[in-house]
Amino acid sequence: MKEIVYIIDDDESVREGLCDLLRSVGLGVQTFTSSQEFLDSKRIDAPGCIILDVRLPGRSGLEFQSVLQNLNIQLPVIFISAHGDVPISVRAMKSGAIEFLTKPVREQELLDAVHAGIEQDRARRQEALSIAELRERYDSLTPREREIMNLVVTGRVNKQIAAQAGLSEVTVKVHRGHVMQKMRAKSLVDLVRMADSLGVTTTPTRMK
Repeated sequence: MKEIVYIIDDDESVREGLCDLLRSVGLGVQTFTSSQEFLDSKRIDAPGCIILDVRLPGRSGLEFQSVLQNLNIQLPVIFISAHGDVPISVRAMKSGAIEFLTKPVREQELLDAVHAGIEQDRARRQEALSIAELRERYDSLTPREREIMNLVVTGRVNKQIAAQAGLSEVTVKVHRGHVMQKMRAKSLVDLVRMADSLGVTTTPTRMK
């Protein structure tokens, strides 16, 4: 899966220069003259990042950063600007940008930022995939097994679970075994981590 860098800048010479640099180190590149052109395009399903000019015609780079967040487009953003505007750079970084570089950008600085962005996106994609797989396993549980799992991860012992669920301890043990098997959990700690990732509550509640 080849990494991809999206360049959004209305300056043709900047786009071409960045494109040549990135392709020289084996990266895939797509260029756009505006943020809307980027949104209208079909993006490649691969780890990547965005190099974004702060000052664009129409919607500014900072405004577009907010649009990306609202659309849940989670590609890391590297801002570039012809002006060393400190307030803008601070605002960009507070909004989640990974770097703010002043034109003309130093090649190694840009490449370092791009590689950091790609690795960040690769990690995010891997985490999303892992959570999707966990969700699939959780969805394979029966309603009763989910109930038992939710009680198990709060630290309750089988006797407590049996009392709350209105089951025998033997039945709880059977359901618990099914949960561990279907979730592919090797231990209770493993199951608790899975529950945390899925957003399943792991906070003990007072028994009635």
